[in-house]
Amino acid sequence: MASGGQSAPAAADVIVVGGGLMGASAAFFLRQRGRSVILLERGLVGQQASGVNFGNVRRQGRYLFQLPLANRAREIWGRLPELLGEDCEFNPAGHMRVFFKPELAAAGEAYARDALAYGLELELISGNALRARYPYLGPEVLLASLGPNDGHANPRLVAPAFGRAAARDGVRVEENTEVLAIEKVGTDFHVETRDRGAFRAPNLLVTAGAWSGALAARFGEPVPLVARGPQMGVTEPVPYRIGPSLGVSTPVEKETVYLRQVTRGNIVFGGGTRGEVDLEAIRAYVNPANTLNQMPELQRLVPGVGALRLIRTWSGIESYLPDDLPIIGASGKAPGLFYAFGFCGAGFQLGPGVGDVMAELIDTGATVTPIEPFDIRRFAATGAAA
Repeated sequence: MASGGQSAPAAADVIVVGGGLMGASAAFFLRQRGRSVILLERGLVGQQASGVNFGNVRRQGRYLFQLPLANRAREIWGRLPELLGEDCEFNPAGHMRVFFKPELAAAGEAYARDALAYGLELELISGNALRARYPYLGPEVLLASLGPNDGHANPRLVAPAFGRAAARDGVRVEENTEVLAIEKVGTDFHVETRDRGAFRAPNLLVTAGAWSGALAARFGEPVPLVARGPQMGVTEPVPYRIGPSLGVSTPVEKETVYLRQVTRGNIVFGGGTRGEVDLEAIRAYVNPANTLNQMPELQRLVPGVGALRLIRTWSGIESYLPDDLPIIGASGKAPGLFYAFGFCGAGFQLGPGVGDVMAELIDTGATVTPIEPFDIRRFAATGAAA
């Protein structure tokens, strides 16, 4: 017993704060490396952004230097049944980006050439071949770039599956556990919670999504993180026809829509303007105007969508950074502190790879996958000025 009659903090090698896909997969892979792990989640594992996103498992469209991480993640996606005992409805039916304007199509062709050096092969399809293979696409589509080995999955299933697998392997998973305070005491991080007591470990991984910025600021590393809510919806089921997940490549936010069809027939869609969120109330709000604005853009992509009934809309809380890149890696201030957050609406596909990379980094002190562009210290000058 500790002084004052209180129990000593439960100890482990690593404490993970945040039970989304990044945190749950990191806990799983850390345990695979023999590390003892405590995973703390304020709600339920996978309840926030990891569970309410679009479900895209795509590599193209990312910065080229992000592709090694995306490739590492894609390899893990293909092993989900082996690792977790379930496939999480991962459907490797391909991912397609379409281009409406000649200058954007030219940029898509250049990207496909450059991506080859990073191990990503893309098939460019246009003209009669495009119409013959994908007759459901709208007449404005000039070029389609197909990543045949990518696809989509059910975001509601993935993080919980990693959480369950981690728990089976011996990770202490504490759901409905609100973190009240974190401090560095000697070589250990001490974490106080509202209902589950205290925990300590020499390593702390912050994967708390939009709430991670406040935790980083506690250690003198503020970042310009903002929270927004993506606008999602799903239609009534229709006969299964659309294989790849589809997305529009455009610099215009309201035109940036995407859709996928699940095998039972429903079409899930998202994109366009993001909505407001309330971090204190833990709420994201659907703006009906945003949903209405999505409709004509979705019909430009697949005209047949206009005849379908919309059965549900939703949103979630995602975090964004001004350079559109996440924060992944070690703290620049506190030894033993690590971060993985700020995925700017594009973290779902990366999730298992990020968890594997963080486990490797924490366990060995380095990683074979380059993550230098994602270092939190790139915001050091901004934070100091703020």
